[in-house]
Amino acid sequence: MTGVGLGASMIPNIPAFGKIISVEESLTPVDVALKKKMADVALNAAKSKGATYADVRIGRYLNQVVATRETRVENISNSESYGLGVRVIANGSWGFAATNNMDDASIAKAAETAVAIAKGNAKLMEEPVQLAPQKGFGEVSWKTPIEINAFEVPIADKVDLLLKVNSEAMKGGAKYINSNLFMINEQKYFASTDGSYIDQDIHRIWPTFTLTKTDAANGKFETRNALSAPMGMGFEYLKPKDDQKINGGPVTMYKKRYDMLEDVREAAAHVDEKLKAKPIAPGKYDLVLDPSHLFLTIHESVGHPTELDRVLGYEANYAGTSFLTLDKWESKKFNFGSKEVNIIADKLETGSLGAVGYDDEGVKCGKWDIIKDGILVNYQATRDQAHILGLKESQGCCYADSWDSIQFQRMPNVSLAPGNAPLSAADMVKNVEKGIYMFGRNSYSIDQQRYNFQFSAQLAYEIKEGKIVGMFKDAAYQANTQEFWNSCVQRCDKNDYRLGGTFSDGKGQPGQASAVSHGSATTRFNGVNVINTGRKLG
Repeated sequence: MTGVGLGASMIPNIPAFGKIISVEESLTPVDVALKKKMADVALNAAKSKGATYADVRIGRYLNQVVATRETRVENISNSESYGLGVRVIANGSWGFAATNNMDDASIAKAAETAVAIAKGNAKLMEEPVQLAPQKGFGEVSWKTPIEINAFEVPIADKVDLLLKVNSEAMKGGAKYINSNLFMINEQKYFASTDGSYIDQDIHRIWPTFTLTKTDAANGKFETRNALSAPMGMGFEYLKPKDDQKINGGPVTMYKKRYDMLEDVREAAAHVDEKLKAKPIAPGKYDLVLDPSHLFLTIHESVGHPTELDRVLGYEANYAGTSFLTLDKWESKKFNFGSKEVNIIADKLETGSLGAVGYDDEGVKCGKWDIIKDGILVNYQATRDQAHILGLKESQGCCYADSWDSIQFQRMPNVSLAPGNAPLSAADMVKNVEKGIYMFGRNSYSIDQQRYNFQFSAQLAYEIKEGKIVGMFKDAAYQANTQEFWNSCVQRCDKNDYRLGGTFSDGKGQPGQASAVSHGSATTRFNGVNVINTGRKLG
């Protein structure tokens, strides 16, 4: 079980997958004093060539993947990508260059190249870059508050866990089972001519599986993916605690821990139900959406359309623009959703994928309202966008997925606040006459302006007269963003609040992937249009 290259098809768009290294090498950090010395070489070279502003990011990106199928290990990989990127402003324009040759001459050359690019770009600029003020923080550091570094856990222990997961799946009748562990450690160092030297150590983990059963009588098959959420945590995420368990529903869920063995046992039973489930009858239903499902709807219909670069049309050539144009924000009364809808951007939430102390242009992170009592009140902005909204400082929304990628506006954690009144999911279900209770992300579609959409779930249970009476298949809901969020009528309280998220939110050209979380409690939406995706046409 030594380091072996993992086929690219196995990796869900994890950025900066680089050269293969040993586990021991991954545990050896780069000296902070050396990183400061390299950063100063870049900053001084940029200023000497005429840069009025410069920042440098030294990035060491570590990825570990353990992949299994049924009774065997498919692949194990440890990889590292290490280098330096320099971003400058010269003659009012941005320039960027990068190198993975970490000697002084190569670093200085990268900085000089960035300045030359900026000066070339300046000839095409209509107006100079305007940066929001940013004080320097001196030498500071931030680290994901982990209990167990996943890279320190022996490979044998990880393999043992995954093979136990597979064994439980096969005991439950699974025909096929894939299980995987993805672990990421971003060691990032930022320095700028503002006077910041910021060292950050960021950890993320994602355990997942896909279980499949077949019906020999009719040749049909059904699958169920893990209901885990990727998290900004260490290996402690896979050590569940009983006080983290949420009871009262058809699926066992945890707040900030995850029991992979319990999930796969339940998954085997759920797939049996899916094979026998009755088709959904199209019509209007009240939806009860678990956070394991709702996070993706939040991501697509709230997170993306409130990205300011998308609003301004900068993202128009890739995945569309946004219906939330500036005039709607300027009116201060645009009705995005019901008064139950309070959407918060938060770069600090413990355990979230997007949690960092400082963004990739040295801005100290925080939180702010995007939707307040159903009204659009803000967007997501970076230093060179802040003036457009009249902000005095950046909101800290800048990120690059690698040292050789230029940082740009990326989504913070965007979450739906829980309700204030005590309410469990079980109590919410009791008041639903005709509804569907949905768990887990599945297929989805949304238009280029993030307005018209369709979402389905891993699991869809029928609610009839306040009781869960069985499982539906082929259920998906359709709506536009505004009508959907205006149908939001009830939220469970903070005791039900959980995070979902994605390791690979794609954006930009050339494309980059970022990791981001979205939190909510179980939430009810009334009178939503539901279709049957399994119906044959003609």
